[in-house]
Amino acid sequence: MFVILWEFEVKPGCQERFERVYGTQGAWVQLFLRDPRFRGSQLLRDPSRTLFYFTLDFWDSETAYQDFQNAHRASYEQLDGATETLTLKEHRIGSFTMSQ
Repeated sequence: MFVILWEFEVKPGCQERFERVYGTQGAWVQLFLRDPRFRGSQLLRDPSRTLFYFTLDFWDSETAYQDFQNAHRASYEQLDGATETLTLKEHRIGSFTMSQ
């Protein structure tokens, strides 16, 4: 399994909306569900830094994720633009392969 880890610093007052958009039923997951090789997403909040969140997106493989990116680039960029007002910073920490 392939996992992508992101870190977000959310603008003060935007936490609730951010959690709705990035949560397990949110707009990002709905977009990713267009590909049957998407395996789910988790949203984590840092309890010591309440404006910091992490997402983990799970895919069958790196190829599955890249194929999704190529097939849905316009939708991805549109949603990314629509949600960038919720954050102060966004950082892709890395991509990882999970051992089975």
